[in-house]
Amino acid sequence: MTESSGKLSHIDESGKARMVDVGSKEITERVAVAGCEIHMQQSTLDLIKSGGFDKGDVLGVARVAGVMAAKKTSDLIPLCHPIALTQVTIDFDDLDTGTGLSVTSTARTTWKTGVEMEALTAASIAALTVYDMCKAVDRAIQIDRLRLLSKSGGKSGDYLAER
Repeated sequence: MTESSGKLSHIDESGKARMVDVGSKEITERVAVAGCEIHMQQSTLDLIKSGGFDKGDVLGVARVAGVMAAKKTSDLIPLCHPIALTQVTIDFDDLDTGTGLSVTSTARTTWKTGVEMEALTAASIAALTVYDMCKAVDRAIQIDRLRLLSKSGGKSGDYLAER
């Protein structure tokens, strides 16, 4: 794990927001993994697993929404660079504690800047899509713990979150 420089990279010397110049950075393989948790009633989780929603395959639709969101990150986050993603995956697993699902997104590129924001965007939109598709039966669904789990590649090195 690397230490932070203590400076905000998207703020210039005079305090103005700016897009970081990545022109001189090396092209390297970069991977970021992000995750979040979706807490829900057991009956909602059972419906998701049984395919009991009229809107269709909840996790399949959420997976596609997450991939689409990763590809649109630079349209949503003002200072993000458009990135040619080489792969985005979205995985769902049962939570170890409580009732619900964990969402894990992985974004990959070979480029001059990282894919942390793409992975975070993918995880959050996948979770929001689950909420959207299930809200008719469970408005109390909670989405928690959105975070970067790991990243590799680039000048700042690797990062692994404490679990």
